[in-house]
Amino acid sequence: MTGKKLCPKIILEGTRLTLKTELAFKLNEHHKIVGPRKYRYHSPIISAEWCAFTNYPWGRGLINFAEDEESKAIETYETWCRLFELQRYYSWIVDRFHISTQAYQLINNHKKINFNWLEKRLHKLGFVIIFCIRRENTFLSAREERIKISGNPNQYDNLRKFIDEQNVMSELISKSILSSYKLDVSDKSVDDLANEVALYLENTGALWSKD
Repeated sequence: MTGKKLCPKIILEGTRLTLKTELAFKLNEHHKIVGPRKYRYHSPIISAEWCAFTNYPWGRGLINFAEDEESKAIETYETWCRLFELQRYYSWIVDRFHISTQAYQLINNHKKINFNWLEKRLHKLGFVIIFCIRRENTFLSAREERIKISGNPNQYDNLRKFIDEQNVMSELISKSILSSYKLDVSDKSVDDLANEVALYLENTGALWSKD
């Protein structure tokens, strides 16, 4: 019989330029989170940022859905949640989820999305939020690095938008029933950030199932 089964459930939240996706991939290979590996394979990484509602790049999806797509978005969240429940003893890393949706809809459409039902179910499964933030004066340098590789660099023109969104997300997370950890990505390597997250998960028992 081996040791306790690792099945962390991590939601990475944060605005653009906060290294969420880079961190997701690094966490997916971290020995404390996925265990030692003799060959390479992966746990699932999913995202609400997938623009799956439109047949063109950078379109709409679970975060930026249109008014007439709200029921589709909620049904998608219900489907993801049910999948998590059916496979509760598995590892899940989510790169942006319901907090991002709430923030976008509140800022852009002045609409409050009630995800109390979702949070209650996620809480029972042991999901935790890692809130990736950066100091305001570091967004510009982060933008300069990102546009070197971005396929859509114009989306990073307005840095004030990201700072404002970060503030809104902070307020939303403060009201969440999920455990959360604020991770400052301003001046740390992705390796150091992954180690910090792994230590938090280990110290709080979030690496293992709640039952």
